[in-house]
Amino acid sequence: MKPGIHPEYREVLFHDTSADVFFLIRSTVQTDKTHAHTDGKTYPYMTLDVSSASHPIYTGEQRKSKSEGRVAGFNKRFAGFVGNKGA
Repeated sequence: MKPGIHPEYREVLFHDTSADVFFLIRSTVQTDKTHAHTDGKTYPYMTLDVSSASHPIYTGEQRKSKSEGRVAGFNKRFAGFVGNKGA
């Protein structure tokens, strides 16, 4: 490998803010923030909105979207009209 052209590969502390979970993994991400981990060492720090700790595919939780509420309301409102043609 040529020296001086590759990014620094080091341990970085990632924080999933939605699940309040910390991950210590090696990465080349560039950040100016640092944070002290539970082992007492200070690492470069990066926040995440979603990770495997909070993503619905990995956690098995499903989030209800706004459109599901509209569809349910429509079905509730017009449920009496279905099947009444022959009466």
